[in-house]
Amino acid sequence: MSSTPPPTQPAYVLHSRAYRETSALVDFLTPQGRLRAVLRGARGKAGTLARPFVPLEVEFRGKGELKNVGRMESTGSATWMIGEALFSGLYLNELLIRLLPAEDPHPAVFDHYAATLLALAEGRPLEPLLRSFEWRLLDELGYGFSLSTDINDEPIAPDGLYRLQVDAGLERVYLLQPGLFNGVELLAMAEADWTAPGALSAAKRLMRQALAVHLGGRPLVSRELFRKP
Repeated sequence: MSSTPPPTQPAYVLHSRAYRETSALVDFLTPQGRLRAVLRGARGKAGTLARPFVPLEVEFRGKGELKNVGRMESTGSATWMIGEALFSGLYLNELLIRLLPAEDPHPAVFDHYAATLLALAEGRPLEPLLRSFEWRLLDELGYGFSLSTDINDEPIAPDGLYRLQVDAGLERVYLLQPGLFNGVELLAMAEADWTAPGALSAAKRLMRQALAVHLGGRPLVSRELFRKP
């Protein structure tokens, strides 16, 4: 009696590094979460596919946390990105490696990631795409918070000042201090209105504050790419 072959899954490579003599240790993003697997024969045809931003169909074998790649094939053309779009894609990959628990299914994250790669390749404005992805990832992982009400369930006041209480939400304050957010900016973020003055820059600060505690104090390497001339 023949056994049922392991199912395949859509996947993207997040990161790959050499492993032993001819293999690679690869982190994949799939609808079933982040999976780590050994890819054998990584110097051959399989290795040419084990690159970021290539839509794949992958057969994973094994029940442990470290799996083996049984079969891997491309399901479309690689998403071609250069310059800051490429850096942005690498930033998304690093975020997912650092924040997404292994084998924790998040199909919505997978779908949003695939859509974001296409949008980056099309040359759409980077900042709204990155802020949207960061927000979706935080929300999917259970770290999200309201942008329209504060921690006391009071509506965000357009003329109010707020600070982020990580893992709680936005708290209204009445004395000036570093790192505050204007209510009108928060309300624009809630509506994804990136044309509002200051909304994008405020969103970048807010996401950095919200992400920092979950990154454990270690800086993201990919952020440094944006600072290089």
